[in-house]
Amino acid sequence: MMSRVQKGLVAGFAATAVVSIIEAINMSVGHWAVAFPQLLAVILQSPDTLVLGWVGHLIAGVALGALFGVLCPRLPTDTPESKGILFAVGAFILMGLVIAPIGGAGMFFMRAGFGTLAWMVASHAVFGIVLGSVYGRLVEREKRLRVPVGGAPAH
Repeated sequence: MMSRVQKGLVAGFAATAVVSIIEAINMSVGHWAVAFPQLLAVILQSPDTLVLGWVGHLIAGVALGALFGVLCPRLPTDTPESKGILFAVGAFILMGLVIAPIGGAGMFFMRAGFGTLAWMVASHAVFGIVLGSVYGRLVEREKRLRVPVGGAPAH
């Protein structure tokens, strides 16, 4: 049996992997928006070395997954996906108020342009949907595999 934090870690990794793919595509097709790994590389004072930005991106996503595992049962929506989106919106707001200004992109990425703001909203929504979906599937899987006292596994 996996704890909520473990399920969150798995879901956070999966969501980060999906968002990393779309971030890599964004970075390879004309840079119309600043990607989160680029912003993290600047914050980590390594703007020419994106490796640190990508590592920071992975760590942030997995850590957010663990936090989601803790908070998910307390979030006020009904489905795991909507809980994931709500959680990701909260992460976006904190990022727009704290991380973006530290990285020099301004409050809610306004120095980086509207495209970056739109990109961050969209990528966080994708992160939240994948996070909630994977977490919800892990919870459902565990419910199906539970063995009742004195009986066979429930199907």
